[in-house]
Amino acid sequence: MEEIADPPFEKTYKSLFSNLTATAPPQKMNLMPELSSVEECELPLIDLRRLSLGESEAAACRKQIARASSEWGFFQVVNHGISGEVMERMRGEQKKLFKKPFHEKKNYKDLNFSAGSYRWGTPSATCLKQLSWSEAFHVSLSDVIGSGGIDSLSSVMEQFAVMVSDLSQKLVDILAEEMGEKSCFFKETCLPSTCYLRLNRYPPCPIYPQMFGIMPHTDSDFITVLHQDHIGGLQLVRDGKWFAVKPNPDALIINIGDLFQAWSNNVYKSVEHRVVANPLNERFSAAYFFCPSYDTVIESGIEPCVYRSFSFGEYRKQVQEDVKLFGHKIGLPRFLVKTH
Repeated sequence: MEEIADPPFEKTYKSLFSNLTATAPPQKMNLMPELSSVEECELPLIDLRRLSLGESEAAACRKQIARASSEWGFFQVVNHGISGEVMERMRGEQKKLFKKPFHEKKNYKDLNFSAGSYRWGTPSATCLKQLSWSEAFHVSLSDVIGSGGIDSLSSVMEQFAVMVSDLSQKLVDILAEEMGEKSCFFKETCLPSTCYLRLNRYPPCPIYPQMFGIMPHTDSDFITVLHQDHIGGLQLVRDGKWFAVKPNPDALIINIGDLFQAWSNNVYKSVEHRVVANPLNERFSAAYFFCPSYDTVIESGIEPCVYRSFSFGEYRKQVQEDVKLFGHKIGLPRFLVKTH
């Protein structure tokens, strides 16, 4: 008998489903009608090769990066320095990892991942809108870099992480310089031991026509670099409306996180986004989170400051408390400067 790879969503969250199936067949129900009519959009596409084509081209490219970060909070890049061969190998190893039986993934000890790296569903969910139909390995880079490549997965993860780390550093430096900041801040605070790589799998979800793969959120970091496949499902807010991001497997998606929005005093935007599960096809993505150490203080040099200064550790703790209390993150509004 073949062992099951998918997490036991239906069994674990049976009470959330049974409340609804009593009234109508699952396939006929539309839990979240706002997901049904979402227009597709193409993110700004930036060719990073222009950074090496002379000063005028490089300056135009840097301005394009800053403009997309300010107007969209999201953009995609090509000629980013991460080889197609590494990304292909990474995806292949990721697929092999998630094909393992659920009980093996839950207790995965083949690699030197920290305890609690494997995650699935939403433990705090009290309704289906709070349930994320996905599984992931959320791995500290300190578990990966310098591991010596004990097998093909850890070897390609290390290669990918080093390359994406370099890309992230390049992008945050450009964004800081476009604000007139010549700062070593990111090099000093965002180290391999403080950044994360998250391997995501979104299983098919045939039960309900609309289900979140990941519920709406913003990222609690400086920037995120995402490598996704061709399936689609990523959606973001622009001008108060949700849009579906047209997938481009040849590009990497970059999005601004909460910490950069605070550090830039709202110049760059951390935008709410979500993933909608696919009823037929599984989806894979790998996200790199460019984070500082917990004791790093986030404060803007621009006056008047929109947010009070706070440490990353304080921010994380507040997010965790809010999720526990309300079922979702509140984020930056918690740290607005009081105006009385």
